Amino acid sequence: MNEIRPIQWTDGRLHLLDQTRLPAEEVTVTVTRYEEAVDAIREMRVRGAPAIGVTAAYAMAMAARDIGDGGPENFASLLEQAATRIKAARPTAVNLGWAVDRMLRAAAPGSGARDIAERLLAEAQEIQREDEAVNRRMGDFGKDLMPDGGSVLTHCNTGALATSAFGTALGVIRAGWEFGKRFEVFNTETRPWLQGARLTSWEFQKLGIPATLMADSAAGMLMRQGRIGCVITGADRIAANGDTANKIGTYSLAVLAKEHGIPFYVAAPISTIDLSLPDGDGIEIEERAPEEVTRFGGVRTAPEGVAAVNPAFDVTPHRYISAIVTECGVASAPYAESLLLAVRGGR
Repeated sequence: MNEIRPIQWTDGRLHLLDQTRLPAEEVTVTVTRYEEAVDAIREMRVRGAPAIGVTAAYAMAMAARDIGDGGPENFASLLEQAATRIKAARPTAVNLGWAVDRMLRAAAPGSGARDIAERLLAEAQEIQREDEAVNRRMGDFGKDLMPDGGSVLTHCNTGALATSAFGTALGVIRAGWEFGKRFEVFNTETRPWLQGARLTSWEFQKLGIPATLMADSAAGMLMRQGRIGCVITGADRIAANGDTANKIGTYSLAVLAKEHGIPFYVAAPISTIDLSLPDGDGIEIEERAPEEVTRFGGVRTAPEGVAAVNPAFDVTPHRYISAIVTECGVASAPYAESLLLAVRGGR
């Protein structure tokens, strides 16, 4: 299958496949300063919790390099300021803060600025390598949940574009397909940014996996007709009890799946699990610009002056989730116990 690698570091620069230009154009954005990486995350040129984490790690490496080149005495303070700015790029994806905090730990004092910058670059590259390995392990564990025959529905984009390679929920679908299972694949369009239509459909074509695109609002009808056998999505943050934040529309799919007796799976690395939050009520939900709803492709689609609400994520209570696939295995209820074991197993 064609490998998609949307994040690459070469010659001291970060190269990102611009996801706002897909599928019409495959354009690579070259990032040389950490502020540009922050902009790329905020503007969704790079998106998906694991991909955001990897990009944030490289942003920290660039920040250390640039601060160190200036030779300031307050290197640690300036690096902390950069870390704060990077963390603020998007608030919901826990991988962002996880990666930045890991980089800060790697920058512990005891050596000069140049040595710290080199160490942080090596750490960012290790985070990227680990991400692909983690995704492939998730796929190996999750493939057993995929049907042989029947059908699977996925939401938003959870493939290589949302990570550094292979993918999470889409990676599980891919792993099942590579294992020899054959099932029908449906993916939602995922409004308002159309990550499903633009990105997931593009990835399935690249991988040679037949998939059918559907309107978000068609899910209930297809489930009632018996055309959906299971649902699998990714996650941007998972609370200690299994409550899961993911792209807006995920909660609706989970409720519909429960109503129709359809398994609803989540695939995410343990870096997405936030044990500091007892439940999903504490997850901060990013509210994006209303213009993303009132306009489409730069063209106004709603009356001038109309109010619009645009939450980027919603929270699915754990009672709707059949299983959570991690690189340490498949967790099941009670999630307060199984997720804790998964996190401990990953350390």
